[in-house]
Amino acid sequence: MTTQPTSDAFHVFDTTLRDGAQREGIKLTVADKLTIARHLDEFGVGFIEGGWPGANPRDTEFFSRAATELDLSHAQLVAFGSTRRANGTAAEDQQLKALLDSGAPVVTLVAKSHDRHVELALRTTLDENLAMVRDSVEFLRAQGRRVFIDCEHYFDGYRANREYALSVVRTAHEAGADVVVLCDTNGGMLPSGVREIVADTLAETGARLGIHAQDDTGCAVANTLAAVEGGATHVQCTANGYGERVGNANLFPVTAALELKLGRSVLPAGRLAEMTRISHAIAEVVNLAPATHQPYVGVSAFAHKGGLHASAIKVDPDLYQHIDPELVGNTMRMLVSDMAGRASVELKGKELGFDLSGDRELVGRVVDVLKERENAGYTYEAADASFELLLREQSGDLPQRFFALESWRAIVEQRPDGEQANEATVKLWAKGERLVTTGEGNGPVNALDRALRAGLERIYPQLAAFELVDYKVRILEERHGTESVTRVLVTTSDGKSEWSTVGVGSNVIAASWQALDDAYTYGLLKAGQTPAE
Repeated sequence: MTTQPTSDAFHVFDTTLRDGAQREGIKLTVADKLTIARHLDEFGVGFIEGGWPGANPRDTEFFSRAATELDLSHAQLVAFGSTRRANGTAAEDQQLKALLDSGAPVVTLVAKSHDRHVELALRTTLDENLAMVRDSVEFLRAQGRRVFIDCEHYFDGYRANREYALSVVRTAHEAGADVVVLCDTNGGMLPSGVREIVADTLAETGARLGIHAQDDTGCAVANTLAAVEGGATHVQCTANGYGERVGNANLFPVTAALELKLGRSVLPAGRLAEMTRISHAIAEVVNLAPATHQPYVGVSAFAHKGGLHASAIKVDPDLYQHIDPELVGNTMRMLVSDMAGRASVELKGKELGFDLSGDRELVGRVVDVLKERENAGYTYEAADASFELLLREQSGDLPQRFFALESWRAIVEQRPDGEQANEATVKLWAKGERLVTTGEGNGPVNALDRALRAGLERIYPQLAAFELVDYKVRILEERHGTESVTRVLVTTSDGKSEWSTVGVGSNVIAASWQALDDAYTYGLLKAGQTPAE
C-alpha cells in the first residue's frame, strides 16, 4: 500500500467502509471493501476510514490485505477505534494495540463529549474521560500515528454543557490531535446552529475542526457546508450518503458543492468529472440500486420532461440547469419526447464508437426496442456491453451470434446428508457443430456457466481467459399477482478489461443465461472473432 502526499489544507475524509457499512441492507465482504477503497482513491479523497481493527475479524483482515493489495494514489488509510478504557492505561489497552497493529498511518478515536453520555454510557467521571482522551492521543502520537478525534454527540453536548464539551476539544488539541471532529451523532441539527457552534468552538479552542453529520433531519449535506462556512477544514462523508438510520452526509454533493459553489479545490484535478461513474460503481458493489434522483449523480439529476422546461432547454440548457452536467460526469436527458430518445441513443452510440447521426431509421428502431425492453425489466445503464450488442443487432453489424442455443437445463439436487449437487446441461450449435455438454458447480448458475464453457472453449479458445468477476441479482416489482421479474447483471473480465451485461427472465437461471450469452458474445467480438469464422 503506497500513497502520494496530498494537500493538507482541506480534508475530504470518507467513512463508507465503516459508518456507511452500518446502513441496513449493506453487508460488505473484504473484497467489496478493497474495491470500494480503490474507487474512493480514484475519486481523490484524502482519507479512507477502513473500519475498526480488533473489533471484528473482517476489519482486521481488511487492513492486513490492504497492506499488500491496495496501491493508493491519493488517500491514506485510517483505522477507527475508541479512547482507552476508563481507569486503565493507554500502553496496556488492547484495542489501542490493535489500531497500531493495523499499520494504518492515521487513527480516528471516538471520544465522549456529552457529559451525560460520559456518566451514563461510560460510567466514569468527567475528569477521567478527559484523561482517557489525553492519554490515548499522546500514546498514539508517540507511536508515530496521526490522530483525529471524533467528538461524539458534540452538538447535543455543547447545548447541555458548553464548557465541558469545549474542554474535550481543548484536551484533544493540546494532546496533539491533528483534527477534532464535531459529530452531530443523532442528526438533529440545522445549518444555522451548526455554523454558530463550529465558529464558537474554533474561537474558544483554536483547534483544527472537522464535521461529521448524520442525515436524520435531511440536513447532513447542508450542515456539513455550514460547518465549513463556520471554519471547519475537514469533512467526513460517505459515498451516496450510506450510513446508519437514514444515512450520513453524502460525499458527492458535498464535494461538488465545495468545488463548484464555494470555490474550494478539494479534489485532484479532473476527478470531479468521475463523480457519477464512481457513485454508480460503488452502488453496484454494495448491491443497491443507484438513487435516480440523487443530486449531481442521479440519472434524473439533469433530466427534463415536457412543457416549459423542454422548450427552454432547446434554446439554452443553462436556463434550467444549475451546472453543466459534464462537470460531474453526468449527462442531460430529455424525457418522453421522440427527439429526446433519439438524442440519448445517438450520444450513447457515439460514446461506444458508433456514429448514428445520419441514420434516423436505425435510431428509431433502437429507441423502440429500448422502450420495449425497459418495460420488460431491462436496464442498460450499467450494461454497456449488452447495449452495444443491441446496436450491432439493429444495424446488421451482428447478423448472427457465435453460438445458437438449442436448450439448457439446470438441476439442483438436495441430498440426505444436507449437501447439494448442481448440474447443468447445455445443447447448442457453433460453426455448424452440435454440442452437448454438462457442468457441475457450486450453484445452478455456476454449473450453467461451466457447461457453456465446456462446449465452447474448444471452438473459441479465447474463452479460457474469461472470468465472471461479479454477479448481481435484483428482483423487480410484482407485475401479475405474485409473479415477479428477475434482473441479473454480470461483469466479465479477460484479464485486461471488464464488461457488463444484463439479462431478464421469470427466474434467476433464465436471466443469468441471457447475461452469460451476451457476456461471451461481446468478449469474443472484443477478442477479434467474428461469428462467421
